[in-house]
Amino acid sequence: MKNLLVCTLLFASAFTLNAQVANTRIYAAEKLAKVKEKADSPLYAPAVKTLLRDADKALKMTPPSVMDKTMTADSGDKHDYMSMGPYWWPDPSKPDGLPYIRKDGQRNPELDKLDRNKLGDMSKAVTTLGLAYYFSGDEKYAQKAVDFLNVWFLDAKTKMNPNLTYGQTIPGKNKGMGRGAGMIDIYSFTEMIDAMTLMENSKAFTPKVKKGMKEWFTQLVEWMQTSPVAAEEQRAKNNHGLAYDVQLTAYALYTGNQDLAMKTIQEFPEKRLFAQIEPDGKQPLELARTTALGYTIFNLGHMLDMCSIASTLGQDIYNATSQDGRSITAALKFLIPYIGKPQSEWPYQQIKEWDKKQEEACWILRRASFFDPKAGYEAIGAQFRETPANKRIHLIYSLE
Repeated sequence: MKNLLVCTLLFASAFTLNAQVANTRIYAAEKLAKVKEKADSPLYAPAVKTLLRDADKALKMTPPSVMDKTMTADSGDKHDYMSMGPYWWPDPSKPDGLPYIRKDGQRNPELDKLDRNKLGDMSKAVTTLGLAYYFSGDEKYAQKAVDFLNVWFLDAKTKMNPNLTYGQTIPGKNKGMGRGAGMIDIYSFTEMIDAMTLMENSKAFTPKVKKGMKEWFTQLVEWMQTSPVAAEEQRAKNNHGLAYDVQLTAYALYTGNQDLAMKTIQEFPEKRLFAQIEPDGKQPLELARTTALGYTIFNLGHMLDMCSIASTLGQDIYNATSQDGRSITAALKFLIPYIGKPQSEWPYQQIKEWDKKQEEACWILRRASFFDPKAGYEAIGAQFRETPANKRIHLIYSLE
C-alpha cells in the first residue's frame, strides 16, 4: 500500500509538471515549469517580483503602431514597416548629407523617427506580459499583451503589413528600398512567440487572436521565401544569414510548417555553422567589426537559439562538427580565454560595452552547459557572472 501511495504521488507530481509545460522553442519548457513551481523561493522570488513590476509598467503603455511614424515608405502605404540602417549617418561633406555614410557600431538617433524602436518596445512588452501571466496566472497581463498584438498585427487600421521590404533603408541609396539586413529588426519575435505560447490558455488569447497571429506569420514566412529583399538576407555570410535561418525555423514552427523547419535545421550546420566558424573557433566576419566581442557573442546566442529550437524536434545541431573541427564547441573555446579579462587582452576592436559583453558571455556559457553539462562551462561563467538576482534571465535560463 505504501509503495502504491508513493507511486501515485510521483505520478501526480509528474502530471502537474507536464500540465505546466508549454510548447516553447527557445525557452526550455521543462526548466521554466520547474522555476514556476519554485517561484516563491529565495532563488527566484526577486526576479519574479521585478518581472511583475516590469509588467505593471507595460500595463500603462499605449500600444504602438506602424501608423505612428511621421514618414511613409516609397510604397505610399504607411502600414509598411520602415526603419533605417542603425550605423548610417549624414555625410558631412555633402550639403544634403546624402547618401549617408557608415559608422560601424555608432547608432544614429534618427532611428526614433521610424518603426524600429516602436517594434522593439512592442515586442519587449508582449514578452514581459506573457512571462508575467505565466508566473502569476493574472489575466490582466495576457489581456494587455493581446492589446499590443491587436494594434501591431491584427487591427486593419493600425497593423503592420507582414513584410520588411523597407527595413534598414539608407537615405540616398537603393531608391528608397530596404535591405535584407532589415530582417534582424524582428529577431525579437522569436522570443515573443514563446511568450505568446505561454499565454495560449488565457481567456484573452482567443481562437480569433491565435488564428490572426498565425495567419500574419504565415504571410511573413511566404514573404521571407519569395522577396528579393529577404533573399539578400538569406544569402548573407555573417550573423545576418544565420539569424535568418533561426527566424525562418521559429516562424515556420509557429505556423505549423514543420517540414520547412526541419529542412532549415538539417541544412544549418553545413550552411551556417561550418561556413562561419573556423577550425580554431574564430568567427572572422564578426571579429572584423568594431564591436568584435559583442558580435561574436551575438552570433553564438543565435546559434544556441537554433540548438534550442532543434532540440524540441529531437534534432542535435549543438554537437555538429565538420571534418576539420568547425563547431559551436570550437567557437566557445575561442571565447573562453577572454572571459573575465581586461579589454587590453582582446586582440580585436570593441569600442564600447566591454563589461556588458563580458556578462553576456557568462550567460552564453550557462546556455551552452544545457547541451554539454560536463564541459565545465557553467563553472567558468559563474566565476565572473555578476547579474543581480532580480533579473529575469535567472528565470529563463535557470539550472533546473
